[in-house]
Amino acid sequence: MAKQNAPVEKNETITLNFEDLTHEGNGVGKINGYPLFVPQALPGEEGKVKVVKANKNFGFGKLLELTKESSERIEPVCHVHCNGCGLQHMSYSLQLEMKQNQVKNAMKKIAHLEHVQVLPIIGMENPLHYRNKVQIPVGEKNGELITGFYQKRSHRIIENTETCVTHNEVINDVVKTVRDIANRLGIQAYNEQEHKGVLRHIMVRIGEETKDIMVVLVTRTDKLPHQDELVKELTSEFPHIKSVVHNVNHKRTNVIMGDKTKVIWGDEYIHDKIGEITFAISAKSFYQVNPSQTKKLYDKALEYADIGTKDTVIDAYCGIGTISLFMAQKARKVYGVEVVPEAISDAKKNAMLNGITNAEFYVGEAEKVMPWWKMQGLNPDVIVVDPPRKGCDEELLKAMTEMQPKRIVYVSCNPSTLARDLRVLEDRGYATQEVQPVDMFPQTGHVENVCWLEKK
Repeated sequence: MAKQNAPVEKNETITLNFEDLTHEGNGVGKINGYPLFVPQALPGEEGKVKVVKANKNFGFGKLLELTKESSERIEPVCHVHCNGCGLQHMSYSLQLEMKQNQVKNAMKKIAHLEHVQVLPIIGMENPLHYRNKVQIPVGEKNGELITGFYQKRSHRIIENTETCVTHNEVINDVVKTVRDIANRLGIQAYNEQEHKGVLRHIMVRIGEETKDIMVVLVTRTDKLPHQDELVKELTSEFPHIKSVVHNVNHKRTNVIMGDKTKVIWGDEYIHDKIGEITFAISAKSFYQVNPSQTKKLYDKALEYADIGTKDTVIDAYCGIGTISLFMAQKARKVYGVEVVPEAISDAKKNAMLNGITNAEFYVGEAEKVMPWWKMQGLNPDVIVVDPPRKGCDEELLKAMTEMQPKRIVYVSCNPSTLARDLRVLEDRGYATQEVQPVDMFPQTGHVENVCWLEKK
């Protein structure tokens, strides 16, 4: 049988009607049933498109001109193409609808659980300036320091684009001030090609509730030139700065932070609150970047867990103890497990900070620790799991179901791996009751979910 060719060719210009969106927010138009994926296009629109790639079954295009606009199209607040927040051209209501459909499609096509209710997504009242952490690369142009995000698919810094519309506005001001002071003091930027120079990245964190600020300066060199002058100027400009940290990264690498971290002014931690729980956050702590939405997510997880005062809970992938400490407010006992030793150290500190004595934390891989716990006679009533984007390891799903909890609460940042894992849990004796999407990252294609399962 002859190979079927695509009905379009690379570099061809065509007129396309758009009828759908991909889960990444690209417009979908079809030529004789052949789909073309086009960034920045919306359903109901028509436009001239240049074909940039034509595979056998689908292609990619570049939008040249719109001949018909959707009523859902809005003017982006930011026109920088750094690939960080690619949904700014669509109304917030359409963003939420797209994410809702993404979750529903995963439940239907991957989990085969189309009968399970996906509740309306929990959005934000103001879907801008929500991020409490930023890591900005530093470069040099005409002898002056520049800061900003990398251009899409490159390591070229888009000059002075540190004022991102998703970042807390104070963070943007701090980054700009660090850059200006460092520039005035003659601190060199790191040169990636030559692996020379000093200042690689500026990282800033802020507590949403406390307004505490931490500044982390990442250098290639062991010493930060003009350290004292920089710190003095910076802290007098921003009284809410509680911590200035120097991190050293000698390596030729895309990884931002190195192994050596030293507090050069103030405290090792800043603090923030989610609900009634206070968290100590260090330079390397994992902490949700959108705490107000995190509170909504965790409240739902707590509701789904339906914990009684006699219940025992296991929190797999517990991180710095965020979910564990929420659950400990209701449970008899909570056991958290996490593979990162520093995270467990932070979790223990956070339990002490809040006077919580019924939560214990262990370093290890959940899929290995949980069978050992079972052998010791630990029988949890509820298991909470919040894995990375790749989802749960097959061994972990097995360990969870062999412990036979009456309830599982699955928190996920990836609808596809969530749906895959729900199918496994269903086949191992658990019934999915409900899924609640939460928009943790407005202006981006990401969506968080919390899911409730009961033992059959």
